[in-house]
Amino acid sequence: MAGWYEINKTDDGQYRFVLKAGNGEVILSSELYKAKSSVHIGIESVRRNSVNDSHYERLEAKNGKPYFNLKAVNYQIIGRSRFYSSEQSREKGIESVKKNGSTTKIKELIV
Repeated sequence: MAGWYEINKTDDGQYRFVLKAGNGEVILSSELYKAKSSVHIGIESVRRNSVNDSHYERLEAKNGKPYFNLKAVNYQIIGRSRFYSSEQSREKGIESVKKNGSTTKIKELIV
């Protein structure tokens, strides 16, 4: 099963999206956006940039857990991953974003 994007509205009225793999696991989370239209621009940026390995910034948190950021061509962060147990797991997460990032399926979970 292919992945999809979910758009949510936060309690303070802002918007965010997550990219989910086919198994429903969140593989990328966006920043907060003030306008819903900006969320769609962010999703389009993931679609364009997720295939390029050089757009992934591989990092380690203070607690030693690996994670990654996906960046646009202007070096701005489009989305962040969760923390992983190993660098190998982080690489699998990146591969999952590459595989699922181009999806056009969007679920809007806005009431």
